[in-house]
Amino acid sequence: MSWGPIDPDWGEGWEDFDTDPFAEEPRHPGRGGARAPRTATVHRLPRPRPGRRGVPLDRSLTAPRPSAPPTGRPVARRSPAPAHRLPDPAWPAPTAAHTVHDIDTSHARAARGGGGGGRPPRRPASRPAARPERRSMALKALLAVLLLAVVGKLVHVQVLEPDRFVEVGQSQRLRTVQLDADRGRILDREGHDLALSVLRPTVFADPSQIEDPLATARRLAPVLGMERAELADILDDDGRFAYLSRRIDDDVAARVVELDLAGIHLLEEPARFTPSEELARAIIGRVAPDQTGATGMELLYDEVLTGTPGEVTYERARDGGTIAAAGQSRIAPRAGSDVVLTLDRSLQYETERVLAEQVDALGAKGGTVIISQPESGEILALANITRNTDDEIITAGANRAVIDVFEPGSVNKVITIAAALEEGLVTPDTELVVPDSLQVSDHRFSDDHEHPTVPMTVTEILAQSSNVGTIMLAQDLGKERIDQYLRSFGFGSKSALGFPNESPGILLPPENWSGTSIGSIPIGQGIAVTAMQMLDAYNIIANDGLHIPARLVAATVDADGRRNPVDVGEPRRVVSAETAQQVRDMLVQVVDAGTGENAQVAGYSVGGKTGTARKPQDTGTYRDAAGNYHYVAAFTGMVPAEDPALSIIVAIDEPTATIYGGSAAAPVFADLAKFALNRFRIPPAGS
Repeated sequence: MSWGPIDPDWGEGWEDFDTDPFAEEPRHPGRGGARAPRTATVHRLPRPRPGRRGVPLDRSLTAPRPSAPPTGRPVARRSPAPAHRLPDPAWPAPTAAHTVHDIDTSHARAARGGGGGGRPPRRPASRPAARPERRSMALKALLAVLLLAVVGKLVHVQVLEPDRFVEVGQSQRLRTVQLDADRGRILDREGHDLALSVLRPTVFADPSQIEDPLATARRLAPVLGMERAELADILDDDGRFAYLSRRIDDDVAARVVELDLAGIHLLEEPARFTPSEELARAIIGRVAPDQTGATGMELLYDEVLTGTPGEVTYERARDGGTIAAAGQSRIAPRAGSDVVLTLDRSLQYETERVLAEQVDALGAKGGTVIISQPESGEILALANITRNTDDEIITAGANRAVIDVFEPGSVNKVITIAAALEEGLVTPDTELVVPDSLQVSDHRFSDDHEHPTVPMTVTEILAQSSNVGTIMLAQDLGKERIDQYLRSFGFGSKSALGFPNESPGILLPPENWSGTSIGSIPIGQGIAVTAMQMLDAYNIIANDGLHIPARLVAATVDADGRRNPVDVGEPRRVVSAETAQQVRDMLVQVVDAGTGENAQVAGYSVGGKTGTARKPQDTGTYRDAAGNYHYVAAFTGMVPAEDPALSIIVAIDEPTATIYGGSAAAPVFADLAKFALNRFRIPPAGS
């Protein structure tokens, strides 16, 4: 058996015992040394402590056994025994004689009966058991708290934010896939396709399905035209998708299919296709790999051409597969709008062909041609030809007609003479005494051909392209009015085309003019314009003094087939109709009897002006490092001159066979004018 815990007060008053009741007794002499039964005589019980009630003595055998101090020693107060203390092995095992019944308690009973005396040692008090009522209340409180938490969450989910949790559930259950929309087409004025989107094969890989990337790359690289090591690196990736070759030809795709390689797949992607190949390349532009506009009209009208994507939503299973029975919702994509250009495909082709032949024949660096309808401002053809580093004549990728600038030279004299006429300083028949050369500030200007000092009418000055006569008119106008008319004719500002990277040209304000500017600017030197700006200026003369903004886009056609015309800008008066008519008559003289004879078209009256301008060089002068000049030869004109239906500018960059506009550019004008007049069935004036 084991002893129970000892109450701290157990054994109080042992100092009052005369004998330790548990002390070792001598062995009984007549029993072979056996221990004699121990008895204890209580001489006096402990006195009760003030304020405490006596506790009846527990007489059971299982009652805790007190410890007693050694006999004959001063008794010290004992500390409580540790719980579950084992009996001292030196003590004898308890027997029937070792019971509390062997203790004489007569004195204790007498003490209880007669008053006085202490109380016997009491058993340790045990902790009272928790009441069932308290346990029940605690459990109910816990359940109430849990219930409130559940109710609160339900209110949050069902009342406060139901939509958000619905979305969370749907996002785990539903999958939405975007459906790409078709990009709109670019068409010519008659609806012929210039650019459209078609589906092309694309090769991609799922590296997780490829067991031997190097072996796969060894077979696939020659077909795709890729480096084996580069392809192997792509196939050895940890991802699930990698493009290998996009928008390939059908024959290449067929060879990939024949290889039947694990992890190599094909899909179809939209690709931009130009049926006429390089035709109008600089105008149409190109798209980026993601099929968004990068240059040209593809960029300028990207938002119009780009459609609205659709989507399909379906329910998916836990393994990622589609649950067919669940159905799906689908929003069809809406194709982008078509853009209808003012260009005529046939005229564009002929313009590029004729210009390329002339650039090649003249050994020129390149050339530009623009053909328009002055009355509407519509551009019918716009060609940019260049010579590449391999000395090949190709269609330029950049629209140089609005990006590159050049000094216009003598074609600019039309503006100076129109200003003098509009200001009433002269008439077409006014004579000026024109010397061969003229000193202006620190520079002496001269005409191209030597001649004595002679009287010349204003018409003759323009027809013979006299530099000196034009400068004399400009000096009468003054630099302020010269600058005013140049800007009114559109110089120094971008055209209405709004083409990407278009240049406004170079035109200094009058306060920045030098002493020689009044001599150089009126004859087209010291300023720079684009071919489009110069044609715009001549169109003002063709339109009886009105500026009609140029345009390349006639309309857009939406996915429903509705045609939406593009707004035409408001006309602006620059010079009077009378002045414009007078200038046109002068331009006819330039072609009939002046420097522009090579621009004549049989059966039609043609008005125009030649120009030969030096190109500024990197040296800061008009001469290159070797001391040579470089030129731009130009011709700008209109036909029929009486009521112009067509206007054309031809600019040849750095011709070498001839440098003059009358022989380098005017013949191109004549050839293209003949074709366009026939193409659009334009009769001669008065017929």
